[in-house]
Amino acid sequence: MKLIIASNNAHKLVEIKAILGGLFDEILSMREAGIDHETLEDGATFMENAEKKAREIAQIAGCCALADDSGICVDALDGAPGIYSARFCGRHGDDAANNRLLLEKLKDKDDRRAHYTCAIALVRPDGSVVRAEGYMHGVIGFEEKGSNGFGYDPLFILPDHDGLTAAQISPEEKNRISHRAAALHELLRQLGKEE
Repeated sequence: MKLIIASNNAHKLVEIKAILGGLFDEILSMREAGIDHETLEDGATFMENAEKKAREIAQIAGCCALADDSGICVDALDGAPGIYSARFCGRHGDDAANNRLLLEKLKDKDDRRAHYTCAIALVRPDGSVVRAEGYMHGVIGFEEKGSNGFGYDPLFILPDHDGLTAAQISPEEKNRISHRAAALHELLRQLGKEE
């Protein structure tokens, strides 16, 4: 069985393939599958965006498609940046600018609790969908630390990992504890339950 991942984000692809590799005969990115398509992410929630992306790619490819939508939710900012995490600064994917803006917005805040959310939707060719969510909790630091990871990882301190950020732990460890890993394992659990 073939699975198209509705993303070309190399970091996400590695994480997803590592966890779902045994479930599918072939796992391809959109680029690897020759699909050039941009989904308008206009959903009000992470899950709405994930399901919309997966549905569109499943329809185009005629096989299973998986999409995720994820981001960071900061308590003191009423859950922002949330679904706007990748474009918090106004430009999509500018991690450095997003991190600077987050630090600026938190400069006078004592409460620095935050969590990453990952919503995953797997859409089959028949239109049926399996949904899963995962979370990773931590706090926002005062400066960037570490060179692993991406996005807000250099600011995201993991209390259960000696105060290291998600960018200071190994990619293998991050893949084990991340919000995406939690969502993917929940997806696996649900798929196993169906068999």
